[in-house]
Amino acid sequence: MEKEKKGFDFAFRKENYILMGVGVLLLILGYVLLSGGGSDDPNVFSEALFNTRRLVVAPLVILAGFIVEIWAIMKRPKE
Repeated sequence: MEKEKKGFDFAFRKENYILMGVGVLLLILGYVLLSGGGSDDPNVFSEALFNTRRLVVAPLVILAGFIVEIWAIMKRPKE
């Protein structure tokens, strides 16, 4: 008698988890780029708050991280 093998299919494959990891790393990098720019003295205003890294680069990196995360979740395995 040959027993039928009952397989358990996971929702995600190895490739999905790798893409999710890349997305999380992009999100962390974006939030690190977004941080800083404050002043040690509350009476002194720091113009570093409005530089290109915080206003343009960091939000684009965060957006890319979310796009990679959505792509990693929606990607179907090749059969």
